Amino acid sequence: MKPILSKAQLDYMKAKNAFENRAKVMEKEIAAKRALQEITQEVMEELVQATGFHDAYNDLVSAENALIEWSHTTIKHEKTYRENRGAIDAMYENVNASPEKRQELIQLSMKIR
Repeated sequence: MKPILSKAQLDYMKAKNAFENRAKVMEKEIAAKRALQEITQEVMEELVQATGFHDAYNDLVSAENALIEWSHTTIKHEKTYRENRGAIDAMYENVNASPEKRQELIQLSMKIR
């Protein structure tokens, strides 16, 4: 049986897949350009825009933020949250302290049912 996911979880999965697909397209475009010319910052910026990578990245960050916010709101109803409120709130406040902490919180948010 498939788990029932929230809208925030579904939106995150959709944005992550779109971002990964755009990254693959961009990698192919970079490889093709590299065969013809040097990859300068200007060329890279053009590829980022032309492949839709920039928009996919922005959509992914927005979906991650919505997922994190949703998970924080959702866990407030759990007994564990009430018992460890200070530590959990501090974790959410410092979500952007490092990419590793942010990714860990996103992974935990995806496990909430």
